[in-house]
Amino acid sequence: MNTKISLLALAIITIILAGCANETKKENTQKNPVAHEATNKKENLNISILLDLSDRIDPIKNANPSMEFYTRDLGYIESISKGFEKHLRSKPIRNDDDQIQIYFEPEPLNSEINDLAKKLKLSFTRDNTTKEGILKISSQYHSASNEIYNLAIKDKKYIGSDIWGFFKNKVGDYCIKPNHRNILFILTDGYMFHQDSKFREGNRSSYLTPELVKSLKLTTSDYRDLMQENDYAFIKANENLDHLEVVVLGINPAKGNPFESDVINEYWNIWLKEMKVKNAIIKPADLPANLDQVIQKIILAK
Repeated sequence: MNTKISLLALAIITIILAGCANETKKENTQKNPVAHEATNKKENLNISILLDLSDRIDPIKNANPSMEFYTRDLGYIESISKGFEKHLRSKPIRNDDDQIQIYFEPEPLNSEINDLAKKLKLSFTRDNTTKEGILKISSQYHSASNEIYNLAIKDKKYIGSDIWGFFKNKVGDYCIKPNHRNILFILTDGYMFHQDSKFREGNRSSYLTPELVKSLKLTTSDYRDLMQENDYAFIKANENLDHLEVVVLGINPAKGNPFESDVINEYWNIWLKEMKVKNAIIKPADLPANLDQVIQKIILAK
């Protein structure tokens, strides 16, 4: 009997002590914000923006009464830079190790455009970050990106965009950093074509054009079945991109085929999935005001 009483008393004492320890731990966490922060530390961001400066941005050839496509691009870039800025403002400077940059493929022939892009390669660490520097990010991106597009349109030397080649040769080195959340934004109409990366393997291709969609008869509601049966898709350009998130902005299908947008999305989704991209989001060429919250939600992971 005495033994049972002793065991019962010991159990009660153990429960009481455990409760006290939990209360003490809770109080210490509340008094010590650093302890709480350690469990909620924000990921460091590595954001890349790949610009398609092909003739899709030509305001004469591809005019749009509601808003020119190059103006939409500028709005998307502004949303991306503001999202990055908000991310930096939401964390202690001592935790900073974040980057944002713009790329082209191939490099524009105008050296001024390349110089402007260099100014938009920004890196923030605990050693160089200031509140003033953070607050200048979106204005710096707004000013320089405006100049880039104005120069590209003025030159009229649209050399195309080799997105497939970028994924094959550069995305791993340029857009993926260890211990970071890596996001690649691609501003394009969704079609893919460049003379340096134009080839086919069976029914797969490194390119997609309105003419190809039409020739493959992907113009009816059974487009997905036709793609699966005939293995119509992009040729895989890379693999194991599981540390990369890809956001494609600006899908602008050619008129005349009610399923053109669906076909473009299907090509991209298959391609990114086969390359094991961590997450893929594809959005149409909507007004920047409509996509602003979507873009910032992606960056801030809300």
